[in-house]
Amino acid sequence: MVKKWSEVKAERYSPEEIAARRAKAVKAAEEITLAALREAAGKTQSEVAELTEQTQGELSRFERRDDRRISTLRRYVEALGGELEVFAVVNGKRVALAV
Repeated sequence: MVKKWSEVKAERYSPEEIAARRAKAVKAAEEITLAALREAAGKTQSEVAELTEQTQGELSRFERRDDRRISTLRRYVEALGGELEVFAVVNGKRVALAV
């Protein structure tokens, strides 16, 4: 017997588990790498490197790095025509940080 996905899902997962998985998927879809952000803005590494006063190699390493300085990240985002905003979530409350 062939079942619909909605039937299988309802048998295997509680409504809370489904909601949590959906929220996790939405969050993952909202996250993007710096390289993907740059490409979406239609810029090359060389163009952004020039705007941020770095070499193309330095920019490449910056995009791959796990730990970034906020000032460098701000220059990068501004070179793409954007504005950097930093938020913290503490005890379920989301607040903007002045950086």
